Amino acid sequence: MSLASLISFLRSKESIIFNALVALLTVGGQQLFSFFAFSCPCSPTENLRYGLAFLGVPALILLIVGFVFNDNTWRLFTGTTYDFSIRDRSSQSLLMKYKLICFVLGSVAGRALVAPVTWLAVTLLNGSYYSCAASSFVNVDRYDILKNLSADVRKFTLAQFPCAQLVSSNLSRVREEVLLELKYQSQVSGWLLIACVAIFFFLAFCVARCCSPLTYLQLNYWTSYTNNEQTLFEQATDQHSKVYAMENIKKFFGFSPGSKNVSEIRIPSSTDWRTISGLDLLRAVNQDYCHYSLLDAWADEEQTDGKVVRIDVGQVSTDTTSPQATS
Repeated sequence: MSLASLISFLRSKESIIFNALVALLTVGGQQLFSFFAFSCPCSPTENLRYGLAFLGVPALILLIVGFVFNDNTWRLFTGTTYDFSIRDRSSQSLLMKYKLICFVLGSVAGRALVAPVTWLAVTLLNGSYYSCAASSFVNVDRYDILKNLSADVRKFTLAQFPCAQLVSSNLSRVREEVLLELKYQSQVSGWLLIACVAIFFFLAFCVARCCSPLTYLQLNYWTSYTNNEQTLFEQATDQHSKVYAMENIKKFFGFSPGSKNVSEIRIPSSTDWRTISGLDLLRAVNQDYCHYSLLDAWADEEQTDGKVVRIDVGQVSTDTTSPQATS
């Protein structure tokens, strides 16, 4: 297989590869996080909150990050339906629009759920967080050594089971059996979570493909086209913004970066410097145009020529091409 074919194949599987990388990074991060940060307090009042916090809070943060760093999230929030509604108000077009919104939401949510589901599954398979959170609530009625203890003392004793150094030697066997039971419950829950998520995504994928008006080959072509369009659009955006910024900078300084044989330069006034300095939000001038920066707004206004200084072209050329001439 040639390099071009390999690159084409990887690009066609971009979504799968991205999700796999996110899952692997989440697994590695969870292991490091568990090793360096997790330490069960072994307290009947704190174990549950501490264990659930380590289970749920990182998963919630990963979910939010998954939504925030997905471009389609912001396309959905910042897109406008005004022109669409004017062009076509038929029920069929509205239905198609809502289907598209649901499709995009499903796509965004599916990608955002990869990391938090992986985190929950790995932590449940590990068993440490669950054992810490649920140690005070495990059923130990079958152990005679714990039957004579009051409810509060029993709960306090069970809460100390995740910390081997706090448990007396006569309870070591009971502790090992209880922790094994908790780990078994945690791992079963982890595998059930993986199975449920896998079945759900498989059914969702099947329903999406069945409801799609595109054939398999046309869908592959559409995916390839959208990837190429996005790549080319980003390249054009970069080039266009450079050219546009170059024009504004040339108007401000009188020459463009990289220009040769500069004959004159413009000296910006104090008012010019104050105008383009500071922070600015995107300001809309009208429905068709907006300023992207203070310099853009300055360049768009009618400006006087200001102070212009003539440059000796020969001297500049000599200084530029021959560094020894200045020594």
